[in-house]
Order: sequence, then C-alpha cells, then structure tokens
Amino acid sequence: MYALAWLVAIALLTVLFSGVEEKRINPNQNPEVRNQNGFTEVVLKQNRQGHYVTSGYINGKEVIFLLDTGATDVSVPEHMADNLNISKGRSIQVSTANGTITAYQSWIAALKIGELNINDVDANINPGMDDDFILLGMSALKKVEFTQRGDTLTLRAYQ
Repeated sequence: MYALAWLVAIALLTVLFSGVEEKRINPNQNPEVRNQNGFTEVVLKQNRQGHYVTSGYINGKEVIFLLDTGATDVSVPEHMADNLNISKGRSIQVSTANGTITAYQSWIAALKIGELNINDVDANINPGMDDDFILLGMSALKKVEFTQRGDTLTLRAYQ
C-alpha cells in the first residue's frame, strides 16, 4: 500500500512540475489579446531566457513559435513540414547561427497567434533544425507592428 501511495505521489508531482517547466519555456500558451479601435494586439511575455515564445497555428495546426527578428523568413524544421502542409520548393543556401546550410524555399498560407492572422508568408524548410519550434522571422513580423517595452512584446495588426 505504501508503494502504491508513493507511485501515485510521484506521478502527481511529475504532472504538476512538467506543466511548470512548459510554462517557463512558453509563458504565452494563451497569449493576451486586445481588440480596439480597428486593430488587434497580442501581448507576449519573455521567458526566463529572454526569448519570446508563443503558441500559435500554421495552416490550422498548433505549433510553438520562437520570435527571431534576425531570421529573414519563417523557418520550419523539416520533420514538421508535411504535418503543417508545407511543401519543399527549390533548394537555397541559408546563413544560420550554425553556418551556411541547404534549406528549401516554401510558403505558408495562414499563420495565427492569438487572434492575429498573418497570410501569405515566405518560409523555408530547414533540415538542420531538430527541435519543434518554428522560428518566426521577419517575413511574418514585417506584416505587423511590434513594440518591445521591458519584458513585454506587443504585436499589432490593423484591420
């Protein structure tokens, strides 16, 4: 009976703390949305590493975005592309933090963060990315206004 009680306690603690760790990495699982005076705003908080990470959607499928103003395009890990209905185009050379790699040109029909919709976005499929984050580069961010103040980043789209 003691062993069963310990197993249940360990299972509950694991579930509890896995949610806490996920929240540390992505504090914007349900980003704050404001609709006012003809525009939509999404307010994001920094995570502990100082990055802006948020949940969102590509072509209706849930993803996790890591905002990267240093990236020219939205960059999708190759292992996620098929599930997101993103097709490989021609191969291109892309400069990354890890050097120059061969990636594939692509395009995203619909991208969504909170109630913010961004359509027709240039992207690339990156075979060198092993994690499950989508790098949200300037091909998407240039279609919205963004402002950083302290540990908050506000994305604004006009309707």
